[in-house]
Amino acid sequence: MGQDNQQKRRLLLQGLAAGALAGGAPLVRAAQEKVLRIGYQKFNTLNILKGTGRLEQALAPRGWQVKWFEFAAGPQLTEALNAQAIDFGHAADTPSVFANAAGVNAVYLGAEQPYPKGIAIFVAQDSPLRGVKDLKGKKVATGRGWNVQFLLLKALEEVGLGYQDIEPVYVTNAADVRAAFQSGNVDAATLWDPFLAGQELSTRPRVLRDGTGLSNNRTFHLAVPGFVDRNRDVVRTLFAELRQANNWTQGHPQETAELLAPQLGVDPKVLRLATERRNYTTVAVDAGIVAEQQQIADAFLKLGLIKNAVQVQDKVYRDVLL
Repeated sequence: MGQDNQQKRRLLLQGLAAGALAGGAPLVRAAQEKVLRIGYQKFNTLNILKGTGRLEQALAPRGWQVKWFEFAAGPQLTEALNAQAIDFGHAADTPSVFANAAGVNAVYLGAEQPYPKGIAIFVAQDSPLRGVKDLKGKKVATGRGWNVQFLLLKALEEVGLGYQDIEPVYVTNAADVRAAFQSGNVDAATLWDPFLAGQELSTRPRVLRDGTGLSNNRTFHLAVPGFVDRNRDVVRTLFAELRQANNWTQGHPQETAELLAPQLGVDPKVLRLATERRNYTTVAVDAGIVAEQQQIADAFLKLGLIKNAVQVQDKVYRDVLL
């Protein structure tokens, strides 16, 4: 088995294990057919919907159950979608593109609003590195196919550098980023919220660049196409309840942090910081959003970091949010 396949298998197993622990049951299709299996990551709109219990209430009269499974990051979640271990989930822009390129059997159903301040490249407060240009020849902790990897690529281009001008140190989850950064084994690191907010509050790093003007850092709602084809009414109910939860969240950032803190095991102060800088709205994947995703796909293909060309527009289901 090649190194890439070994890594993919490891990521999938990590995700499945995390999901089994979070859901309290193995990730297998239940004997009862009417089960909606949702994959989620820490701090997102699906977390909020899960906390309200409203989706379960909406689907119960139709005989449907909802099971929730937590994943460490987007790559693990998209692998679970591909294995049909879950039916629906969310991932950031770059993990979604990497999944497209890898042939993951998932389609785009909706997109969230831009969240550029929820990703960043940072250094220690006392680092001699003053800007992105100073990263030349330096070690930077990031992950393959992460949203912050695309930010890193664009930030380097902005100052006249290329991805080959740094030494990427690849890790598999946010905890590994923090460990590498705090041990001093890397010169800079990349993270996304709420892990970025946690790092900012705990060690006060100096942010060299966030996503403003470089990456919209959207989250996408993805699903197994066969499940959507068979159960469009269920998926539309999911989005209707998600919209209600998002509308409430937008006007209640502090209450949202308090709601999510025990569910996610994250300090409310961290969640408040992250919540204050994002917009909670889910929209249809229109031509402009497709173009954003296509730019990411083309950039990574050009670098050879993905091997297969992606036509994002072919992966979009456009009428689910009606």
